[in-house]
Amino acid sequence: MSNNNNIASTQNSPFRGLGGSDLGGWGVFSYPNRTDWPSLLQRPAFETASLNEKVKAVLDDVKTNGDAAVRKYTVQFDKVEPDNLLVSNDDITAGAAQLSPQLKKAIESAAANIYKFHEAQRFETKVIETTPGVKCWQKSVGIEKVGLYIPGGTAPLFSTVLMLAIPAKIAGCKEIVLCMPPQKDGKLPAEVLFAAKLSGVTKIFRIGGIQAIGAMAYGTETVPNVFKIFGPGNQYVTAAKQLVSMSDVAIDMPAGPSEVAVMADEIANPAFVASDLLSQAEHGADSQVILVTTSEKLIDNVQVELKKQLKVLPRMDYAMKALVNSRIFLVKTEQEMIDMMNMYAAEHLIIQMRNYAEIAEKIINAGSVFLGSYTPESAGDYASGTNHTLPTNGWARSYSGVNLDSFIRKITFQEISREGIQNLGPVIENMAEAEGLFAHKNAAVFRMKNERDRTQ
Repeated sequence: MSNNNNIASTQNSPFRGLGGSDLGGWGVFSYPNRTDWPSLLQRPAFETASLNEKVKAVLDDVKTNGDAAVRKYTVQFDKVEPDNLLVSNDDITAGAAQLSPQLKKAIESAAANIYKFHEAQRFETKVIETTPGVKCWQKSVGIEKVGLYIPGGTAPLFSTVLMLAIPAKIAGCKEIVLCMPPQKDGKLPAEVLFAAKLSGVTKIFRIGGIQAIGAMAYGTETVPNVFKIFGPGNQYVTAAKQLVSMSDVAIDMPAGPSEVAVMADEIANPAFVASDLLSQAEHGADSQVILVTTSEKLIDNVQVELKKQLKVLPRMDYAMKALVNSRIFLVKTEQEMIDMMNMYAAEHLIIQMRNYAEIAEKIINAGSVFLGSYTPESAGDYASGTNHTLPTNGWARSYSGVNLDSFIRKITFQEISREGIQNLGPVIENMAEAEGLFAHKNAAVFRMKNERDRTQ
């Protein structure tokens, strides 16, 4: 590593900028103490008290006033007054026709991979005889009505349409409702319309933000209420989803700003590492990217690549702002890398290391893991087949990413024969009596007695 003092000790000036102020507040930390890890790994924080108050006011208005409130907030927040909230079939066909054959083919290829991966997750019903004469099983049933939120803004994520609608269709969801903020011309991107038509969306609405979540949660004159809402969004959308989930509708997971962590050793390609870091930083100012390594030389080389690649990015301004929340960690051992990443619980975790397969087996907290030098995170975002709707902000410790199970319910069944009630009845009888629930006891006792009387 060069001797330009780029790496800062946690004991001596723990935070230093990368190459001056031209790359924002990127911080490099050398051999941080474990006791400091929790604070160093914190995500960007938002003031939530006033945020929730504002979000609740909009949700209450939508719940009370329906379409009128939705239109009012679409004008207020998106500066658009759409003629119709519902996108017509003619609009969908016209929009989809605008795409180039190359992009259509790319979307179709991605859709095929996503379908193949999620189709393999279908649940297989098995009838289990737990006791002679006692059979139990589960049946998989698609959630009847689901809502998909697709972020708009500076980078409309039409890939998210595929990630959410395809597994919903495979699961057997009868109604798949999509909401997305309108563009300044009042329309939705052609890519979104094509992806929605391709993947089985049943209704599309020009509605974004808090009002979209409220419309899908409560229903309006135009928008049907749904039973579960999916999709990422900004802090307002995330807060709205969490608020409606308290009493009105289920949600997929807490999903906030995007994040990536890269584990890399001396064999990692600095250009690859830098491109992976910037691919998440360009999402927006509230994104966070992390690099942890045992190689000082790699840090120097990645810094050079970051500067080089950042200068030619169309979304350079967004990436630079995200770097304020981002970190590089130099640690002593691979085990420290593993421990730090399991503590962080990244939405996306990339492992560019010599023994990446061995390291991956020790990762227990992550949304999605990308192995080896030739597996960019963007492959999972678009086309490898895995789902890119993943838990952020450390929720990967307790939540899975979206998968086929996210769109289904499993109903349990049991069937007990005459023989079965004689075998299981005494167990029910004794346990119910011990809990003081004698009607529960009698439900088994009467059946056992009836069977004994019948056979005498």
